[in-house]
Amino acid sequence: MTRHLFILFILAVTQVTGWGVVGVLPVMAEPIATELHMSLSGVFIGTSLMYIVMGFVGPMIGRAFRRFGPHRVMTVGAGLIGLGLWLLGAASSVMMFWAAWTLIGLAGAMFLTTAAYAYLAEYSHDKARSLIGTLMLVTGLSGSIFWPVTVFLDHASGWRETCFIFAAIMVLVVCPVILVCLPATAGSSAPVSSDTRGRTGPVFLLLVTAIAINSFVTFGIQAVGIQLLQTMGMDLAKAVAIASLLGIFKVGGRVVDLLGGPRWDGLSTGVVSGAMIPLGLAALWFGGTGNLAVGGYLVLFGIGSGAFAVARATMPLVFFEKADYSAAMSTIALPMNLINALAPPLLAALMVQLGAQAVFACLGVLSVLAFAVLCQLRHTAQKRTDVLQ
Repeated sequence: MTRHLFILFILAVTQVTGWGVVGVLPVMAEPIATELHMSLSGVFIGTSLMYIVMGFVGPMIGRAFRRFGPHRVMTVGAGLIGLGLWLLGAASSVMMFWAAWTLIGLAGAMFLTTAAYAYLAEYSHDKARSLIGTLMLVTGLSGSIFWPVTVFLDHASGWRETCFIFAAIMVLVVCPVILVCLPATAGSSAPVSSDTRGRTGPVFLLLVTAIAINSFVTFGIQAVGIQLLQTMGMDLAKAVAIASLLGIFKVGGRVVDLLGGPRWDGLSTGVVSGAMIPLGLAALWFGGTGNLAVGGYLVLFGIGSGAFAVARATMPLVFFEKADYSAAMSTIALPMNLINALAPPLLAALMVQLGAQAVFACLGVLSVLAFAVLCQLRHTAQKRTDVLQ
């Protein structure tokens, strides 16, 4: 057990760092846009490219996990994130900027989240589920930790130097830590199943729709939330503080789900958290930047989006056998990553053209739609239970 905790600690630190260093745009978007003569939405296309590449290369990287083992792939991925960040800091044109994010997307597929989960699944078969759940709790803190650090470094030395510092951390610290501290895993030569049963039909379509829409909402807020709060009249320091607090409340949502895990399934968590998300948006939308409105937003949206992140990974177990779970999640990953890719530039453009209220209206309507889909899923699940009884 002590060994498992050590492995979990190493993965937690390196994953928080990895997500932290690739999440710099919410803080540095404006100086980058000014220096490279880009629009704000053009800057956020970088994040979109990262998610698009992560989505499309995911199946190929999955085969690499099986052939070489996640340990080796993660080591290379950490180094490539560093190279991508160095290229980002050196970018002198829009195309070079976007090329850097394309490389970071490839590296992210090799190192971030899925890679860590695959490593835990190989290293600790029986403990993997609980370890993955715990890792999810910790990685939710990446923005809360790294956004203030990024603001400090950006003010002290500029956005380019900040990218170079983060690149050095990935290459000189994270890469060796992964290589030395994590035991190697052998990989697997077993063929990947091509059976698509359970990944088609109306239930799966509803599941993908609910997950994708809420992913657009929650990731969109994560990507442009700091600029959104500034548009509403906050200064940068307060906007970063609130965005960082939001990450802490998200972790609180994951803890709530973890504590209540034995008493309800993933779909129950999804319905409750799906109701909290639009209520949290409404608090900030109608209440403005007053303390009560901001508090309601942090509690409702923060806890709701954190709990939904867990539900996203566990809802498929309500409808599909465990043997089909990996295949179902792999199928869900591509549309979810593509939706995540669309969120930053679309919301940034909407914010620039029509203002913060238009963004809240868009996200509010989408989150209500996602909640309606979740309710339909709950109704479908209840009908299945009644039939079995």
